[in-house]
Amino acid sequence: MGTAGLPSAVEATGKYLTRDNNVYKFVIMIRTQISLEKEEMEVAHATAESFGISLAELMRRALRKEFPPAGSKPWMKYCGSITSGNSVTAEEIDELVYGRKD
Repeated sequence: MGTAGLPSAVEATGKYLTRDNNVYKFVIMIRTQISLEKEEMEVAHATAESFGISLAELMRRALRKEFPPAGSKPWMKYCGSITSGNSVTAEEIDELVYGRKD
């Protein structure tokens, strides 16, 4: 037997398990309960179904989007969301942002 009673071909390191050239991540979840109004629950169920995911996964994604983990770049969600109407903006970014091109 190897680390922590696992077979010798398995190596456990923190939240990861390595076995036969595969790495598995352990995720410990805490069960919780929330209260929603009927309309909110209907929308949540319909949305989860449209994405082909569980209601729990929909809630996790919504929380990660609304409250990004520390060290992430939440401003990145806005990249590409504003258009200038100019098809060559990428080529003229300095002029567009600074009013000049170096």
